[in-house]
Amino acid sequence: MGSPQNEPERRPFETQIPVTLTRGFWIGAFEVTQADWKRVVGELPGEPTAELPVADRLPVGNVNFAEAEGFCARLTELARKSGELPAGWEFRLPTEAQWEYACRAGTTTATAFGNSLGSKQANIKGDKPYNGGELGPTLGRACEVGNYPANAWGIYDMHGNTCEWCRDWFHARYPGGADPDLHDAPSTATKNRTGDVSRSRRGSCWCDDAWASRSAFRQRFEPNRRYDHIGFRVVLVQN
Repeated sequence: MGSPQNEPERRPFETQIPVTLTRGFWIGAFEVTQADWKRVVGELPGEPTAELPVADRLPVGNVNFAEAEGFCARLTELARKSGELPAGWEFRLPTEAQWEYACRAGTTTATAFGNSLGSKQANIKGDKPYNGGELGPTLGRACEVGNYPANAWGIYDMHGNTCEWCRDWFHARYPGGADPDLHDAPSTATKNRTGDVSRSRRGSCWCDDAWASRSAFRQRFEPNRRYDHIGFRVVLVQN
């Protein structure tokens, strides 16, 4: 995980560290959509905005961490009742390690599309491409999932469109090792300026410059907060 020292515009929280994932997992090809949310939970979690209006194929946003976890729990419950989910499997938010692994799709470059990025490859600011990327349009709003190219593993919108919750408490230095999972580690989490701690989020959104779409880019966010540009995708794992 992380970025090399010579990666342009890298941040201090991206120190490279070896990670081993010992068990496979499935990850959603798309960010969870509003249609997904309504089918599993019901009423959307927050008010629509000009940038994220109500539409089934738009990602769900305005969702806090507990609500995202609640979606995963409810989806697990429904899939078990229907017999579609094998015993011993459950839906969760991804760990940072799982998220970055899926985002990279086997690449070691700054993004899944190489060492540059522009808004024709992801829903980001078109006038702020990364590292010589091509200038392009700026939508300034969410778009339907899957409108931009998938990475090499067929996963869409890991770069751009909406930021995504991960299950870890944010630590400035990631632990590495086998299957790192900081879901239950608030006591060692890095404190904010206010003295509280945050969950991790990954990816970038429609209002970000392209440098924030790098595969190693990490952000923190207080778990009780919500914004229209923060959503999530799910993983399916053995528990």
